[in-house]
Amino acid sequence: MKKLLTFFHFFVGIGALFGGGGAIINPLSPMGIPIDVLENSPFNSFLVPGIILFVIIGLGNIFAAVILFKNYDYSFYISHFMGLVLAGWIVVQCVMMRTINFLHIIYFIIGGVEMLISLRLIISEKTVS
Repeated sequence: MKKLLTFFHFFVGIGALFGGGGAIINPLSPMGIPIDVLENSPFNSFLVPGIILFVIIGLGNIFAAVILFKNYDYSFYISHFMGLVLAGWIVVQCVMMRTINFLHIIYFIIGGVEMLISLRLIISEKTVS
């Protein structure tokens, strides 16, 4: 379970680094996404969402994966938090863009799975102690 959780964090983190990086490099049309999707959001470019995606979702998930891999204290709690952050990010993104696509569903599910696996690991860790 811990290996699967670590994999999910690396997977999400690397994807967010590329997606956020793309939005930072080309904030008006990252990876061909039209600026029109931000019409109902407080943003007039993808720069700020790109920075958030890169730093919080990207680096945050890489950090969670590394501390899981190294067996640091509280790693399951941080993992659970990052799953919650990912799911929250997706919900806010769908509300602001007023659309839901396949990737939104996949990443929301991954965030939920991260939360469930980490919660199970937290519970099993407490019963062993």
